[in-house]
Formats: sequence, structure tokens, C-alpha cells
Amino acid sequence: MGNDLERMPVLFVGHGSPMNAIEDNQFTRTWEKLAREIPRPKSVLCLSAHFAGGKSLVVTAENPKTIHDFYGFPEELNQKKYPTPGSPELAQRIMNLHPDAQPTNDWGLDHGAWSILCHMYPQGDIPVVQMSLDLSLPADKQMDIGKHLEPLRNEGVLLLGSGNIAHNLGLASSRSKEPFQWASAFDEKVRELIDLKQYGIMADYMALPGAGKSVPTTEHFVPLLYVLGALDEKDTPDAFCTEYVYGSISMTGYLFG
Repeated sequence: MGNDLERMPVLFVGHGSPMNAIEDNQFTRTWEKLAREIPRPKSVLCLSAHFAGGKSLVVTAENPKTIHDFYGFPEELNQKKYPTPGSPELAQRIMNLHPDAQPTNDWGLDHGAWSILCHMYPQGDIPVVQMSLDLSLPADKQMDIGKHLEPLRNEGVLLLGSGNIAHNLGLASSRSKEPFQWASAFDEKVRELIDLKQYGIMADYMALPGAGKSVPTTEHFVPLLYVLGALDEKDTPDAFCTEYVYGSISMTGYLFG
């Protein structure tokens, strides 16, 4: 892959409910706007909360399947497809940059990827590769993987982290109009550190206020760590969708570039 392409920014998106894939709301309209504002990528590497485990797996399929990794939603959502191509070439490049990564064809695109990308690139004409999050690693090593992937930014690849900074489904309340105090405390502290570019402190994110309830499991937060690892000193953070749903889920996203 050549190095003559415009350097790509890096994105972290709070994906929220799978219903965002078929809804027109403030979040999906922001994702559409983002796609218009950033350079058009040659391909996308998605790091989704819904593809996570104890190793780094890279989807090598030429035509990744649309995975409906949820239940209890309307049939319209269950029938939604995002038939975008994959990129075996990009998958191999990822494995060259991150030698611990292994190929897989047992996954495709989960809703952490396609519920966002179907709004950003509705034509489905940009190749997408997913790589799993390695949850067995400490946070600083997860950030190091992002650093390994940083050269892709000069090759037309959009690095897209998809999760939620505060994410506690067990405490979610459809009646809650405002965020729970612990959710806003955690989300706002993370935002403060990102604004100050104090990314290294994020390696100890469980020590931040509100972390215990905001991150009951790590998979929705870890995509942010991968993204932060891929930054350089010139990158400027820009927060968007700084709102909450169900009191316990922050939709905050970041564009770095």
C-alpha cells in the first residue's frame, strides 16, 4: 500500500443502541456529517467493542458478512445488511504491523461497525476490515497496539474505534432524562484528559471517578485506548455527541486529526 495518500484522522464513536442503524437521529446525522468533513478513506479498520477476546484476530474475508449480534429488536433491523467489501490486502498489512495478530474468517462486520458505517458511507463501497480487541492485555499494551497501527493513517486507512466511554446496561433506565452522576463524572474526566492530551493517564482509567460503574466490563472502553495509541503530538481532539442515553451510556465521540 502506498504512502502518497492524505494522512487520515482517527475516530472514536459512541455507537449506542443497534437501533441507530435504522434511525435518523442526532447521533446518526452527526456520523453522516463526519464522513463529509474528513478525507474519504481508501479503507477502514474498525475496532469494535463487539469483537473482543483474548487475542488479536483480523478478518480476512473479501466479502465480510453482516453480523446481527443482538436480539429483541424489530425485524427491520434484523434484516438490515451492509454488504461492503473487505480487504485481504489491508488485513495482511495489519498483521505485518502487529505480528501477534492472527487471521480469521469466523467473523464479519458486527453492529459496532456497520451501524455507524451505514450512515457514514451508505453506498458500502469502501472496504472494511475488523480486528478484535485483546482484552487480556493491560491498558498500556492495548495502547501500544494502536501505536503499531499508526502507519496505516498515511496509507488512506481510517482507524475507527467503536464503543462507549460509559456503558452500563445493567443500570440503564429508559426513564432517566439525565445521566447518572457516576456516568457523567467518568465521561467528563476522560474528556478533560483528552482535551489536555494527557493520554498516558488513561492507562489507569479504572482509577478515574465513576469508573467502577461506568466500565463494569472493559470491551466498550478499550476501543478508545487503541485509538489513543495511534495519535501523534500534532493531533487535536474534537469531541462530538457529548450526550447520554438511558442515564448510563455516554455517546461521546472524538475526532483526532
